[in-house]
Amino acid sequence: MTTEHDHEQNLDRLAELAVKVGLNLQEGQDLVLSAPVEALPLVRRIVDEAYRAGAGLVTPILGDEALTLARYRNARESSFDRAPGWLFDGMAEAFAGGAARMAIVGDDPMLLADEDPARVARVGKANAMAYKPALEKIANFDINWSIVSYPGAAWARRIFPDLDEDAAVARLAEAIFAASRVEGEDDPVAAWQAHNERLRARTRWLNEQAFDALHFTGPGTDLVVGLADGHEWQGGASSARNGVTCNPNIPTEEVFTTPHALRTEGHVRATKPLSHQGSLIEGIEMRFEGGRITHASATKGEAVLQKLLDTDDGARRLGEVALVPHSSPISQSGLLFYNTLYDENAACHIALGQCYSKCFRDGGDLSAQEIESRGGNASLIHVDWMIGGADTDIDGIAADGTRVPVFRKGEWAS
Repeated sequence: MTTEHDHEQNLDRLAELAVKVGLNLQEGQDLVLSAPVEALPLVRRIVDEAYRAGAGLVTPILGDEALTLARYRNARESSFDRAPGWLFDGMAEAFAGGAARMAIVGDDPMLLADEDPARVARVGKANAMAYKPALEKIANFDINWSIVSYPGAAWARRIFPDLDEDAAVARLAEAIFAASRVEGEDDPVAAWQAHNERLRARTRWLNEQAFDALHFTGPGTDLVVGLADGHEWQGGASSARNGVTCNPNIPTEEVFTTPHALRTEGHVRATKPLSHQGSLIEGIEMRFEGGRITHASATKGEAVLQKLLDTDDGARRLGEVALVPHSSPISQSGLLFYNTLYDENAACHIALGQCYSKCFRDGGDLSAQEIESRGGNASLIHVDWMIGGADTDIDGIAADGTRVPVFRKGEWAS
């Protein structure tokens, strides 16, 4: 049983990990940090660690669940088509000036489940459009950035509805610390160095193979995902265009690359629910023709899914494909976190929408037009959903049609 002292010590270690491994914050570098107000115990620790590491200026931006709901309950209708563009413009300016970005997640993932899906979609689209200049700095990996999490009470109750709040928070905290390699490790920083090397070995092999496509098969799935021309596999620690090597996601178990926006064919069934903008979407099934989704359905939350797909043309095409073994620690925990940061690291997944330019050879030097010509997708959204499980087989298909086993029964074939 984790004691209060252990909990506080683990928060200290997570903060150190976030700054030293997640961000690898540089001497004199500014930091833009966003978090729910409930996560202040971790925010304070990260700010302390950042300044110890030599940060120039740390700017925290705090959100609150009650304030978010107040808008949906009381705002006039025109409010739902607006976003704080001035704030996002300032963030884009900070990133252009070399600031790093950190997000702490911990809110109730189902906060907006009872709100009007049309309003939720309108707010999401307005925010996506306003945030685009700042997001491009992240998607293009111009800066070092990272995401970590905090055990919020409402989030904990979602995962452990049969426990009282204190017990639920304690269980979620234990799960976060374990998945983040904070608990059970003598030296979390060294543990992450070893983990990153294992992921690098996988990406090296995949890049050497230079597959033309991946063929996924499993229950309800027979999908060929064509890979972009000159794609490059990434995973674990990566070097941003500013020269800083960071871990964008803590935790992470994936290796990932960019599909070709025009070359996905077949049908696919989700293996886990998708939590998106406060709604749970279950039983997702999709069909692709010529890289585009021609049919999509869900047993729950279909209206939210359809509005997501209607964001723009790129929302109906893929921007990422990622491989995660079924034996990953997050998968073996047996928990559904209702949070993509965790759930995507429990299963192979694909992402609708925007691609990552860093997943191309020399991607940092490519223009948007060059990325498009190589098959990279563009969209206001980037939404991961899980398609892998214990019965997933994946073949790599070379340009000459030769097949190489990549996954068998949910695990790496070699």
